[in-house]
Amino acid sequence: MHADLLLTNISQLATPRAIPQRGTSQGELAVVRDAALAVRGQQVCWAGPRSDWPGEAEREIDLGGRAVVPGLIDPHTHAVWAGDRLADFEARVKGESYEAILARGGGIRSTVRATADASIEELVTLARPRLQSLVRSGATTVEIKSGYGLSIEAELRMLRAIRELQREVTAWLVPTLLIHVPPTEGRGAYLREVREELIPLVAREQLAVALDVFVEREAFSVREAEELLDCAVRHGLRGKLHADQFHPLGGTEMAAARRALSVDHLEASGDEQLAALAASDTVATLLPGVTLHLGLAAGRARALLEAGAIVALGTDLNPGSSPLFSAQLALALGVRLCGMTPAEALVAMTANAAYALDLHDRGVLAAGRRADFLVLESGNWRDITYTLGGNPVSEVWIGGRRAG
Repeated sequence: MHADLLLTNISQLATPRAIPQRGTSQGELAVVRDAALAVRGQQVCWAGPRSDWPGEAEREIDLGGRAVVPGLIDPHTHAVWAGDRLADFEARVKGESYEAILARGGGIRSTVRATADASIEELVTLARPRLQSLVRSGATTVEIKSGYGLSIEAELRMLRAIRELQREVTAWLVPTLLIHVPPTEGRGAYLREVREELIPLVAREQLAVALDVFVEREAFSVREAEELLDCAVRHGLRGKLHADQFHPLGGTEMAAARRALSVDHLEASGDEQLAALAASDTVATLLPGVTLHLGLAAGRARALLEAGAIVALGTDLNPGSSPLFSAQLALALGVRLCGMTPAEALVAMTANAAYALDLHDRGVLAAGRRADFLVLESGNWRDITYTLGGNPVSEVWIGGRRAG
């Protein structure tokens, strides 16, 4: 066997065993001690005990006894926006609810106004350092949603900004069209415009791979989301849903029945919603940054896993409910706030997050998978779930190349 690169003297190489892992198997992690990792092109061509390496490599790097894990995959961000939500933050600290702020024109609507006024170039300039922060924290694949547009033109600007960022950011970026909140007037006309113009155009120009809809009392109904998801599927886009953030309205059950890629948030989910997810292949994506920032109950990871669901974690990086610029911190919060074990959390933000984005070539360090991996500062893989405030990631490798 011939490799371009062989990384040796890896104290622990920790990786999920499959894509995805569900239920109690989500806590199963393969940990190889005194390991080596071989790369050919952009892929892993071999991984295992260093003494078992069967070939030769053009170049060899001694990692000095540090640990290696797969690159983190952030399956839920809103990294492209303009303006800020600092006034909203202060209002919440003083006791005003997120929903009350939204109802009076703040929250998402204030970001919509600022984003609608920004050019593609301005959006790219604002988003670039946010994505660089995610990469430094270990994110090698990042999903980015639109959703702050509220018009065809503004949504397209956001998606085209994501396309520009794909050309210059080292991480693999996955674009999603998000239908976030309805206009204050002309709701029916807006929804028709989305179905008849926006979704077909986005699909035709390949500006997104999936459609996401926010189901909530101040956003869209289950019936409206159902019509939008059905339209998206007809045009070749996969479906996703924001659901059960504040109220369980039936969106989770609908999305699971339609084989949506994921349902995200789930802070308010009850037993019926968890059972629907457990009976499906739809990923339950939990967002502990929202729990930390808004003080909401955390997604019920233990109940989901015990029921047999596929659980992922994401940052939900956004200006209002989760200004979380670190994938590693989201991972650590998944342990503290959602009650996951370190192994469950790592699987959640690697193999299962890949599955939530319909990506099957990453998230596991095995032959034939993308060579997206992290070299940690220490020799114990658990440090990536343990550290708070610092960065336990020493090196980020994307497609077989060291980032930065």
